[in-house]
Amino acid sequence: MYNGRIQLVAILGSIILIIFIFLLIRKRKLKEEYSVLWLFFSFVFLILSVWRGSVDWIAAKLGIAYAPAALLLVLVMAIYIIMIEYSMIISKLADTNKNLSQEVGILKEELEELRKEVEASKEKGKGKKQ
Repeated sequence: MYNGRIQLVAILGSIILIIFIFLLIRKRKLKEEYSVLWLFFSFVFLILSVWRGSVDWIAAKLGIAYAPAALLLVLVMAIYIIMIEYSMIISKLADTNKNLSQEVGILKEELEELRKEVEASKEKGKGKKQ
C-alpha cells in the first residue's frame, strides 16, 4: 500500500511538472529551445515513476546497493546537465552583451563627431552670411 502511494505521488508529480513546463512555453515565459532538457528529464522521471523496477535496475547496473541513491544520482545528474546548458547560454549572452555595448560606444563616438561637424558647418555658414 505504502509503495503504491509513493508511486502515485511520483507519477502525479512528473505529470504536473510536464504540464507546468508546457504552460510556461504556452505563456511565452519559457522558450522552446530552453525547455527541451526540462521536458526530457520530466519524461525520464515519469518513466522512472511508472516502471516500478527501473530504479532497482539502474542501481544494479551502476553497482549501487541502495536503490533510492540511484534515483538521487539521476536527479543530481539532471540538475548538473541543465546547469551546464544554462551556463553556456549565459556565457554566449555575456559575449553578445559585451559586443553590443562596444558597438553602442563606437556609435556614440561617431554620433558625437557628426554633431561637432554639423555645429562647425553651421558656424561657418553663419560667418559667411555676415
